[in-house]
Amino acid sequence: MALVSAKEILENARDGHYAVPAININNLEWTKAVLSTAQEMNSPILVAVSEGAGKYMTGYKTIVKMVEGMMEELNITVPVALHLDHGSFEGAKKALAAGFTSVMYDGSHLPLDQNLAETREIVSIAHAQGASVEAEVGSIGGEEDGIIGTGELADPAECKMMVDTGIDFLAAGIGNIHGKYPENWAGLSFETLDAIKKATGNIPLVLHGGSGIPTDQTQKAVDLGVAKINVNTELQLAFAAATRKFIEEGKDLEGKNYDPRKLLAPGYQAMCDTVKEKITVFGSANKA
Repeated sequence: MALVSAKEILENARDGHYAVPAININNLEWTKAVLSTAQEMNSPILVAVSEGAGKYMTGYKTIVKMVEGMMEELNITVPVALHLDHGSFEGAKKALAAGFTSVMYDGSHLPLDQNLAETREIVSIAHAQGASVEAEVGSIGGEEDGIIGTGELADPAECKMMVDTGIDFLAAGIGNIHGKYPENWAGLSFETLDAIKKATGNIPLVLHGGSGIPTDQTQKAVDLGVAKINVNTELQLAFAAATRKFIEEGKDLEGKNYDPRKLLAPGYQAMCDTVKEKITVFGSANKA
């Protein structure tokens, strides 16, 4: 199956009252873990790439070819969208030109008028080639590729203005945070989420910072219209913990376990297990 836009994936999720994971990838192991587990669970999936990860993997063209080639070799039949996460204005245009089927243009740090104008331009470019667009109102807490958000609550009126640009799904700050959640985290603001839902109508909503949010809060957010949940940190932590355990137990010194295919295997399996858990919690299993 070829890469597809995320629009239909997320509209189906909204209508079916489940959420689709958007899993950030960092290399071949990440990509293989996400695609193979989505296929095993019969779940649609968004393969997400930050601009920093894009640079690390040598560029968007490399990523498109890797994902497309892996989908063919693994016989992936579930719907897959290749999505740019927190893209800049120029980054979003470059990703679209390389063959990404979905982009997030993040102008949330800009004055609202500029954010709206640049979002309209990205929407025009993306829709002309059948790709989908996500935009953000209200900064998300924590740090993503050097952009630090305070975790403010989005203004529902501004959310409505953003939806009117023609975007396909909306990310809005409701107290969520990138990275690890602190012990004093106040939790998601469902009052804000409900107000955003009422102001924006039926557009699929996006929850960033999906790593570490309690299951009951995640599922309540899905009930209120969240159709896409981003996950990154949890896979990184799972991969690091499994790799550390393998090395600390001295297993890398046994036989030819220094071979990266063997050295990285426990971390790879830990990522697969984490993706499987997220698909189960978000309710997207057997929804492909």
